[in-house]
Amino acid sequence: MATLLSAQCAACLRKPGSQLHLRRAAARISARCYSSRTASSVDYLHQSVVPSMHYQKSLPRLPVPKLEDTIRRYLAAQKPLLDDGQFATTEKIAQDFQNGAGKQLHEELVAQDKANKHTSYISGPWFDMYLSARDSVVLNFNPFMSFNPDPKTEYNEQLVRSTNMVCSAVRFMKTLRAGLLEPEVFHLNPAKSDTDSFKNFIRWVPSSLSWYGAYMVNAYPLDMSQYFRLFNSTRIPKRGRDELLTDDKGRHLLVMRKGNMYVFDVVDRDGNLVKPAEIHSHLKYILSDSTPAPSLPLGILTSENRDVWAGLREKLVATGNTEALGLVDSALFCLCLDEESMRDHIHISHNMLHGDGCNRWYDKSFSIIIAKDGQAAINFEHSWGDGVAVLRFQNEVFKDTTEKPLVHPGSAPAAVDSASAVRRLQFHLDRELESGIKKAKENFDSAVSKLTIAAIEFKKGGKEQLKKSKLSPDAIAQLSFQMAFLRQYGQTVATYESCSTAAFKHGRTETIRPATVHTRRCSHAFVREPCKHSVEELRAMLNECSKYHGQLTKEAAMGQGFDRHLFALRYLANSKGQSLPSLYTDPAYGAINHNILSTSTLTSPAVSLGGFAPVVPDGFGVGYGVHDNWIGCNVSAYPARNVHEFLQCVHKSLEDIFSVVEGKPLS
Repeated sequence: MATLLSAQCAACLRKPGSQLHLRRAAARISARCYSSRTASSVDYLHQSVVPSMHYQKSLPRLPVPKLEDTIRRYLAAQKPLLDDGQFATTEKIAQDFQNGAGKQLHEELVAQDKANKHTSYISGPWFDMYLSARDSVVLNFNPFMSFNPDPKTEYNEQLVRSTNMVCSAVRFMKTLRAGLLEPEVFHLNPAKSDTDSFKNFIRWVPSSLSWYGAYMVNAYPLDMSQYFRLFNSTRIPKRGRDELLTDDKGRHLLVMRKGNMYVFDVVDRDGNLVKPAEIHSHLKYILSDSTPAPSLPLGILTSENRDVWAGLREKLVATGNTEALGLVDSALFCLCLDEESMRDHIHISHNMLHGDGCNRWYDKSFSIIIAKDGQAAINFEHSWGDGVAVLRFQNEVFKDTTEKPLVHPGSAPAAVDSASAVRRLQFHLDRELESGIKKAKENFDSAVSKLTIAAIEFKKGGKEQLKKSKLSPDAIAQLSFQMAFLRQYGQTVATYESCSTAAFKHGRTETIRPATVHTRRCSHAFVREPCKHSVEELRAMLNECSKYHGQLTKEAAMGQGFDRHLFALRYLANSKGQSLPSLYTDPAYGAINHNILSTSTLTSPAVSLGGFAPVVPDGFGVGYGVHDNWIGCNVSAYPARNVHEFLQCVHKSLEDIFSVVEGKPLS
């Protein structure tokens, strides 16, 4: 969830540390106030002077990297993972690709890109990759981000918080659709660009030129093309490849409690937010409904293999459930009201990442999950978009519910007939569907039972100290993971760090490859030979790791990584029915894409923690945040890896790094 900018702004990136700040722009969007002027209507969060999509037309296009740059970067990333013999083989295969099959594919990709200037070269293939995947979306794709508690503790009561979050979510939707949501912009010099005078100027600049106007004052608008999929959207299972459905005529909310599914309108016929007191009343009615949990909860089907679920959905339609399914699919979003209170962070992570499978509809674009004690999180389906849009939504909802709540602990629900306004959905199930639900539950329970989640908070230092020492906080966090894995398993392995390319039209993500020759050398020095090196030598290695990681970060966010380019070339070869070039059948290519350390970072005032499962059976899923004075890690693993031991090794690595930063020798 990070972002950098188009190639034109390279000059601004020479400022110390600016690459990292830029890369994290998307994760920090809540740090400033979005409103341009105070909203006059309860229906809007704010009313931006600059239209929401003002910059969209003039956003720069995602560049297709030069093939020779991609091959050079690919080989640099392979170097720490291979021995000399393996590397020589891979180097020859890569050079043959560059001069042969790859050259032709690259030329075709560039021509295709020039013919499709309305989008990016990665957008179509990336959608296809997600929608064609047949694995369950649970654990394999859907991540979660949990909300911080409301600072006013009495507002964390489940009914009050649910009502306020629903109202704020609808206000966000209405603000977005009215074009009144402040555009997503990263301000390098907010004193110049995040001002009323600049906004009043830029609003009159034509959309086809507006990006350049922002660029002149060091402000960088981000792509907002994914935002329309936030609401009324669902991933529909289909055999072979799923489809995304968005039906913005839906005015109702989907609510799940104890596996039962309810709908009621949150937008009236005139397009206005239903009175908060009425929403309060309807949610109170659902929370007090005595209907028992169904023995065959339909939501569990959304956790199935996509082809299996597609077949069962066809059966649901054939048995007369079309209308009820349509209401689920077209609902604004899903609100999951859970019966359990959360014991601790680990319980929160398990519940918000997967839960028991019965009180979820994992295919909705996003679900807000609220536990009995008011702990809340967003779980989102990943094919339609990346974390940027979801995080903006989460930040706005948190800000609105905590600063301008529409219902209060003492508020009385409206005296309305909720029994007639709220509809509990009924589904007709035949034996095949009943059997399918039972099997889905067995598969789900088996999968989640294998997942372990653990967390640490390193309290001996953070962003402030690292920045004072001119070290990239993100580079140091990533280095600690490399050191930890080496200490635990004696290896350097394929590592993935997600980086947003939202600074470009229809950008998605690029991969930063944090395992480098520099981190490998540094890790060996710290872990294997701490007494052989002086503090000055170790410190110089930290500097080198930080500098190189900063370069990789900048390149990735500028669309100058190698992963997406190679992916697009492979996709093109497949689409033409060609046999794959040897680069893609090389075991080293398979190994670097078997990401044992899959990592992602975000920091936001709204978010307590985020998490996801490993992307391979023998991997770790590493969610982390580098805060001012501490570093948090929330890590998942399957039985092939020991997550508790890994986190002990991360903690030890961070202790050693901060000792060296403070000028102390390693003991």
